[in-house]
Amino acid sequence: MTHSDDKCIFCLIVKETIPSLKVYETEHSLAFLDINPVSDGHTLVIPKYHAVTITDLPDEYLADIGPVVKKIAIATGATAYNVLQNNGKLAFQHVDHVHFHVIPKTNDKDGLVLDVNTSWPQQKAKKEDLEVILEKMKARIA
Repeated sequence: MTHSDDKCIFCLIVKETIPSLKVYETEHSLAFLDINPVSDGHTLVIPKYHAVTITDLPDEYLADIGPVVKKIAIATGATAYNVLQNNGKLAFQHVDHVHFHVIPKTNDKDGLVLDVNTSWPQQKAKKEDLEVILEKMKARIA
């Protein structure tokens, strides 16, 4: 592993210092079952490079992880599933290492449970406000 943190639980899993239930592995990515699943087949997909957020992750690792997430989604056998990736404590990231959750959803009670009225606080936006946001975002794209 080129870039790792000896205090990071996911880096220790990559190094096999901590055991895991490995589902799939590539040169750049590792997928293993979550030990605190919210549904059967709940899997974590991580890069083998220690990066706290997705913006810290080199592109070759990010390019590798997408197809792995797809393979894991298929491997769960679920036709409905969530792919969740959080960045920063405010966004509910609990382990400071980029990771994607693949969470099968087989009924209303298992998997990720969201209520669109309370968990997804949509706002009405004016076109003019969206245009200002658009220009700010375009200026930040490198």
